[in-house]
Amino acid sequence: MSPTPLLSVDWTDHVTGRRGHLVVDRLVRGVASGGLRMREGCTVAEVTGLARGMTMKEALHYDPEGRYVPLGGAKGGIDCDPRSPEAYGVLVRYLRAMRPYIERFWTTGEDLGLTQDLVDRAAAEAGLVSSVQAVYPLLDDEAAARKRLADAFAIEVDGIGLDELVGGLGVAESVLVALDRAGRARTGTRVSVQGLGTMGGATARFLARAGLRVVAVADVRGTIVNPDGLDVEALLAARDAHGAVDRAALRPGDREEPGDAWLSVGAEVLVPAAVSYAIDAGNQERITARWIAEAANMPVLPEAEEALVARGVTVLPDVVVNSCTNAWWWWTLFGDVEADAEQAFERVRRSMRALVGTMLDRAAADGASPRAAAHALVAERLPLIAERYGWY
Repeated sequence: MSPTPLLSVDWTDHVTGRRGHLVVDRLVRGVASGGLRMREGCTVAEVTGLARGMTMKEALHYDPEGRYVPLGGAKGGIDCDPRSPEAYGVLVRYLRAMRPYIERFWTTGEDLGLTQDLVDRAAAEAGLVSSVQAVYPLLDDEAAARKRLADAFAIEVDGIGLDELVGGLGVAESVLVALDRAGRARTGTRVSVQGLGTMGGATARFLARAGLRVVAVADVRGTIVNPDGLDVEALLAARDAHGAVDRAALRPGDREEPGDAWLSVGAEVLVPAAVSYAIDAGNQERITARWIAEAANMPVLPEAEEALVARGVTVLPDVVVNSCTNAWWWWTLFGDVEADAEQAFERVRRSMRALVGTMLDRAAADGASPRAAAHALVAERLPLIAERYGWY
């Protein structure tokens, strides 16, 4: 796989001067998949890395017996604070500028800083039929597929949309597989989560429901800590649209600490679920956790991971761990699962247990890190996809 992406587009907003990027890493059957993020400081290098990660995620979920055929990888990014009053206008103008790409070969959706509802509203204002319309020509029955996906997005489970839960369930299942293989009991295992947005919030819910103790949660206002365990459901109910928790929901035993306290709090499992590049060569020294599950994209820098692995920390890589939001979209649209929460949850659990298990087996056999094992699996699957469907 060439290190050079197929297409890289830079954009400048004529109203605010804000910058945006689209990177298409590869196309399969003429289409690529990857979300759109909005954050202050987003760069083309970041978006390029994310696009490559999407190519890998698509390949890892390749099932020759499935109806969902993996797509290529792509990503969009806008350098703007999503809380800014100008953010929505910037989003609409970005989507309007990218309309030819979205109509023809880039399927996109929510990512860091953006919700799917917001993307859908802005896409409609930008004149698009849908943010995933490029995939429609690949469907056997477009009307049925679109209805199935719309019905799935309308499902809520205990107050949270199904679309917001599937990704975090995949992260949680990855952690559970790693714990099970290490012979670590779930009960009593402590978890620290950075970010309580879509991915972090769902991960915290499913890990807590599996018996683990969530002892720390970080948001933009700081870190909430309780060694005896936080009330995850109460915190989820007290979030705003950006994952910030209303401190009025805290219990007497909960305490507030600085924003970076999630790194060093006493916990066996660390879940960075917010921004990229959160763990670097300097702050990795503060980590005492045994496992890190990359719920965010690219949260652990390579030099930090090298140091962590050297001292016995297992880093479960993002290309595997957080891949189920994307996979669920396509399982649903192509008809591998119906608009049904239990069906979706069962498919996520089954797929992730198989994928994470295969990755950890490969890592043990090769004497390599889980990330190296994941890359090896991708290298084996990409030629199969290229041979069957074409690759450019």
